[in-house]
Amino acid sequence: MSSSVPLQTSPQSPPAAAGSDAAQRLFRRLDWRMLPLLMVCYMVAYIDRVNLGYAQLQMKQTLPFGDEVYGLGAGIFFIGYFLFEVPSSMLLKRIGARATLLRIMFCWGLVAAATMFVQTPTQFYVLRFLLGVFEAGFLPGVVYYLTQWYPSARRGQVVAIFMSAAVAAGVVAGPLSGFIMKHFDGMNGWSGWQWLFLLQGLPASVLGVIAWFWLQDRPDEAHWLSADEKALLRERLASDPAAVQGGHGNLRALLKDPRVYALALVDFLLIGANYALVFWMPTLIRGWGVTDLVQIGLYAAIPQALGVVGMILIGRSSDRRKERRWHYAASSFLAAFGLWITIQSQSQLALSMLGLCIAVIGLAAATPLFITVVTEYLAKPVAATGIAFINSLAILGGAVSPPIIGLINARAGSPVPAIYFVLTLYVLSGLLMLAVLRRKR
Repeated sequence: MSSSVPLQTSPQSPPAAAGSDAAQRLFRRLDWRMLPLLMVCYMVAYIDRVNLGYAQLQMKQTLPFGDEVYGLGAGIFFIGYFLFEVPSSMLLKRIGARATLLRIMFCWGLVAAATMFVQTPTQFYVLRFLLGVFEAGFLPGVVYYLTQWYPSARRGQVVAIFMSAAVAAGVVAGPLSGFIMKHFDGMNGWSGWQWLFLLQGLPASVLGVIAWFWLQDRPDEAHWLSADEKALLRERLASDPAAVQGGHGNLRALLKDPRVYALALVDFLLIGANYALVFWMPTLIRGWGVTDLVQIGLYAAIPQALGVVGMILIGRSSDRRKERRWHYAASSFLAAFGLWITIQSQSQLALSMLGLCIAVIGLAAATPLFITVVTEYLAKPVAATGIAFINSLAILGGAVSPPIIGLINARAGSPVPAIYFVLTLYVLSGLLMLAVLRRKR
């Protein structure tokens, strides 16, 4: 009722509007300066993490590895990630984001490329473990970095845009991987899967160097912002309700909070479902009667492309309504519903693809929503370590689920039991989020 009063007080309107326009221009400038490079980095990181799902289709023809070996190799990556996630993020606060991205990306690019030389399961496991070690801290580090530049009211959409790079990488990874394996096979005496690891691994090292020169650790160091823009950004960050109301002033309080562990379990279930589905998606599509490697990649790209759109739209809806809990739950339930459709389709390609598209839209939207929940729940003094701590516990879901799927596939002879397993993980994750955040903070 009182909202009509400010509308009639015209002297106050122009400054407010001017301030809003200036803020819009400022954040648009931040978006174009930082997000494209960070998104490309995340795309490369994601491709290096999941391209094994495509490579193993051809590796089976040259290496005596079964589904159990590939499943364990996919999972052991997350063990290394788990062990070094928190130390990496603690180091980030000491040396800054630029040095962290340089260290992480340069090393993981070399390890990812070196996977082309594996000949034994032991070599395969060691390199996958090292890939996890060197990549540890990348995602929470970038998310923490974004919290230094964006207030919480803008963070949901910004994180969604950044993390849409992972889904966009899925659009690129399938066709690109299929093309490399098909057309580079035999070149220089190397198999197509060896070229795959080489050509998709080394760009990470190059991007690490570029990030060092392009990014700044803090807004005050941004030479491309004017003094007025820096002052406006400081004002917006200082008045951020999430920064004022954060509930964990120190690490001890964080570690004693049961909701932190409950949120880690929510993400554990989500990550377990996501990576099981993404890693085994090429095998699943081949089981629907698609045999050509390039066609498998193209079919895998369709749901990923739709996932990018769904992720951004759902993230925007969450920001507009200032609601995270039900948006997350609805996204995870949508992923489960899509998988249920694939089960009912009985391997009919068109209907199976429809279900897969719905599932990927749900899983793509759920991930940035969860990250946004965490950034709003944690106070700034422990945000970097807290994000890393939750993510390090949750990332073990990726270590557990691919080997389980490998065992289920090897023993059941049908993908249906494995799909039911992944479907259940999504449902449990959504229900647990509703239970953890029953009341508004």
